[in-house]
Amino acid sequence: MANIISDETIEYVGILAKLELSKEEKEQAKKDMGSMLDYIDKLNELDTSGVEPMSHVFPVNNVFREDVVVNGDEHEKTLANAPAKKAQSFKVPRTVE
Repeated sequence: MANIISDETIEYVGILAKLELSKEEKEQAKKDMGSMLDYIDKLNELDTSGVEPMSHVFPVNNVFREDVVVNGDEHEKTLANAPAKKAQSFKVPRTVE
């Protein structure tokens, strides 16, 4: 089952990919695309009725730790050495006029 790729399709793909292809490169791209589509057709012939769909070949587990506060609320300690404070915050010089 040969997939035939038109010149217009190659032109369009070239525009989308922002490629400037020579005539020889366009012909090679047509052959390559046809081969890829033939291979996809071949894969579609496989019986996958007993295969569970998956998004990744390896089991995907959450590798991130839980977001748990371990040091508690120590804002007083944090502000203890501040040169200037205002309402439980650091007071800094104005930077925008």
